[in-house]
Amino acid sequence: MKHKKFLRKFVLSKNLRRTRGGGPISTERGQSLMELAVSIVLLLVVLAGIVDLGRMFFYYIGMRDAAQEGSVYGIVNPGFCTQIAERARNILSDPTGVQIDVRIDGVSCAAATANQACAGREIRVTVIDPDFPITMPFLGSILGHHAVTLKASVSGTILRPVCSAY
Repeated sequence: MKHKKFLRKFVLSKNLRRTRGGGPISTERGQSLMELAVSIVLLLVVLAGIVDLGRMFFYYIGMRDAAQEGSVYGIVNPGFCTQIAERARNILSDPTGVQIDVRIDGVSCAAATANQACAGREIRVTVIDPDFPITMPFLGSILGHHAVTLKASVSGTILRPVCSAY
């Protein structure tokens, strides 16, 4: 009888050992650490993707502002095609590799006639960055390439000079 009590006490004490805090010891020692490691990796990938998208949005806003600056200049000076493009390029923080397209009524600014580049016609300035880099390697491997094309376009109505009657 004493032997059975001792055996029962020994088995119970072995299964319900207590830690310093008073709770039972878990038999799944590394599970929490593994869950934390997997969770942190996933959270960092999502965070890096959000940072990349934020960079893209920030750069796009700058491109749109540059297109708007070129359009505002072109509204009053529609015949100065290179100055319109330079005005837009000077606004960009990094104009390397950026293409600027200026169109008057759908025709390239350089090919537009004086009768097309006059009051009441549309001028459209488009800023294109064909190789905006994605810094997050995982996002690039999901998309299949590590650069995206960003395009911002602004249009306005030419204010002067007045169109000739003929």
